[in-house]
Amino acid sequence: MTEERQERLVDALLAAIERHILPLTRAGVAAGNKVFGAALLDKRDYSLVLAGTNNEIESPLWHGEVHTIKKFYEMKERPGPGDLLFLSTHEPCSMCLSAITWAGFDNFFYFFSHEDSRDAFSIPHDLRILKEVFTLEPGGYRRSNAFWHSEHIADLIAVCDDTAKAAFQTRADAIRADYARLSGVYQGGKSGNAIPLN
Repeated sequence: MTEERQERLVDALLAAIERHILPLTRAGVAAGNKVFGAALLDKRDYSLVLAGTNNEIESPLWHGEVHTIKKFYEMKERPGPGDLLFLSTHEPCSMCLSAITWAGFDNFFYFFSHEDSRDAFSIPHDLRILKEVFTLEPGGYRRSNAFWHSEHIADLIAVCDDTAKAAFQTRADAIRADYARLSGVYQGGKSGNAIPLN
């Protein structure tokens, strides 16, 4: 991938979070859901196809990624999953990793890591399930395999030239600050909600 195309990709991924996922997630968190969201982008021009967010108050299975996949397969006219980039705000849990695979996506990009979910968002379940059910240490799953390749957006930003890196880092910091505020709202209101692993 050329440097220019990589910078376009990073810009599109951050813009999808800023303009499409975050507004949905603000409404979702206000209703009592967690902060996780996802989006699908066209591989050709990085345009947005669909954005979604967590809807666990309706079903504990409606994580941001799974709920977005559900909405995608409800579209009457849709591109093939192989034509799309899958964006997840947070590194997908084991259920979402499986859903991405079963739904036919050959990639995913994520903004926050599993460790961020545990440490910054006080949601340790991703790492606990990987350890307890699959006996995997943090980072133990294969990020490139026969089904898909995954990328941490921070790693993409890190290899950009200094000017682009600084601009992307400023945007990434603003995204982190927005999610920190949303996490505070969620954590402050989760007591007594019906989400099993809250």
